Amino acid sequence: MLEELRITGLGVIHDAVLPLSAGLTVITGETGAGKTMVVAGLGLLLGGRADAGRVRSDAGRAVVEGRLRLTGAVAKAVAARVADAGSECDDDGSLLLSRSVTAEGRSRAHVGGRSVPATLLGEIGEQVVAVHGQSDQLRLLRPAEQRASLDRYAGADHDKLLAEYREVFAAWRRVDEQLVDLRRSTRERAQEADLLRLGLTEVTAVAPEPGEDEELLVEGRRLEHAEGLRTAATTAHMALTGTEDVESFDAATMLGEALRALEGQSEVDPRLAELAARVAEAHTLVRDVAGELGTYVSLLDADPTRLAAIYERRNALRMLTRKYAEDIDGVLAWAEKAAARLGELDVSDDALAALAEERDRLGEQAAELAGRLSAARSEAAVRFAAAVTVELAGLAMPHARIEVVVLPRPAGRGEAVLVVAGTEMGAASDGVDEVELRLVAHPGAPALPLQKGASGGELSRVMLAVEVVFAGSGGPPTLVFDEVDAGVGGRAAVEIGKRLARLASRHQVLVVTHLPQVAAFADRHLMVAKDTGGVVTTSGVRVVEDSERARELARMLAGMPDSDLGIAHAEELLAVAAAEKALLR
Repeated sequence: MLEELRITGLGVIHDAVLPLSAGLTVITGETGAGKTMVVAGLGLLLGGRADAGRVRSDAGRAVVEGRLRLTGAVAKAVAARVADAGSECDDDGSLLLSRSVTAEGRSRAHVGGRSVPATLLGEIGEQVVAVHGQSDQLRLLRPAEQRASLDRYAGADHDKLLAEYREVFAAWRRVDEQLVDLRRSTRERAQEADLLRLGLTEVTAVAPEPGEDEELLVEGRRLEHAEGLRTAATTAHMALTGTEDVESFDAATMLGEALRALEGQSEVDPRLAELAARVAEAHTLVRDVAGELGTYVSLLDADPTRLAAIYERRNALRMLTRKYAEDIDGVLAWAEKAAARLGELDVSDDALAALAEERDRLGEQAAELAGRLSAARSEAAVRFAAAVTVELAGLAMPHARIEVVVLPRPAGRGEAVLVVAGTEMGAASDGVDEVELRLVAHPGAPALPLQKGASGGELSRVMLAVEVVFAGSGGPPTLVFDEVDAGVGGRAAVEIGKRLARLASRHQVLVVTHLPQVAAFADRHLMVAKDTGGVVTTSGVRVVEDSERARELARMLAGMPDSDLGIAHAEELLAVAAAEKALLR
């Protein structure tokens, strides 16, 4: 549940702390005192849109903080998601959420003291809190929302069926779009494929090897300068070893003479022995280099035929690098990608036929699942209508009845068309059904859609009845109602209070209300009070108890908090509510 909510710098609220508890908490106050800002702050905390226009000008920044304490499966799911974001719950198991908005519109979100995207607050909010306001009544009038409400009520097996249908429907649409695209762009794809085949044919004909262009460049330079290389190597070889027929002072001979001279005296002075070793090392190195030079000269050959072949091969490789890449390794990479792309462009008649067959198969499977989905909705509609009707009877609408009608969506109204049970229907990701909630206001009255047959007060009660039915099958642990009792009074208001109290036996319920009959059922009563004593109007929130609570109810009843008669009426109302709550427990 939500243990505490602190709001700073939002609308008329300068700084307010709402100590919340389990059960039913009501929030009351004069019109314009800032009750709606409490719900707005909660929406901001749970990832709602950041509205800079609501930031108090004197504060420059609005901050909303809340502390959650969760249990069961919801706690595990939220903790796992928070851990994925790099944060964690406090040691006592609670979780601190925070959202701030500056007057310039910059927004920041924190979970567990760590900065996170605001979307994470939204994900947590979806699992923890359900907010219902007067805008939600209007939302309930939309067919899509009515269908979603029925799906939500239908249960886990229905959710699995809907998820399976959506997966198959998406695959069917994807294959169908691919087939249409292939048929539309056959000429362009064929032209692209011809160009790729031509390029691959050229590369295959030359058959380059990785790094071949660099290797041929080095070999060609060696053959082009063979005579110069031979002269240089021969001269160096003779300088190191001399010639066999002419006595000369070559490097190897002179190093040998130096070594023999030093070795003769190396036993006398260790320093001379060290130098003799270094001369011996140089002698060995010169002999090795001389041997390699001799081998180099013997293998060096100015082969005009080989040089011509290299020129021809390099020209062939150069044609490829001019067209496809900067070097041969790049050409080979291009060929690999071109071969893969050519496989994608294969639009032969067989390929098109296979794709069309896959599309038809998926279409049949989607149609079969859509039929099952319609049947499941029709079955759930009967149960849902009966459950809501029972709740309406307890909300001072004893003769009213709700009907939930599942109708086939006409072809042309969906994203596509599926043939279900021999009939073409408009298909979308939610199936082939239109769902409509109809209200029979009294016996003999026609069943009219909610948007046509329900007044504001009736719509409030229908929405509350729907929420009571939903609460019996789970849902978020905290429910927030923002003046959903608008347009309701008298006995109906008392019954709404009873239903909210019943919801509070299984959920934490927060209600912003102007009805004393509803406020009387509260387990905790918070009052938003406006202070106009200063230059700037501000509001604060405080808990009202005992006699002060009766005075607040008297103000709500007749606008006279100091009237003895009003207070007596309020106390009587509190006593009746306490008795009703005792029966609920």
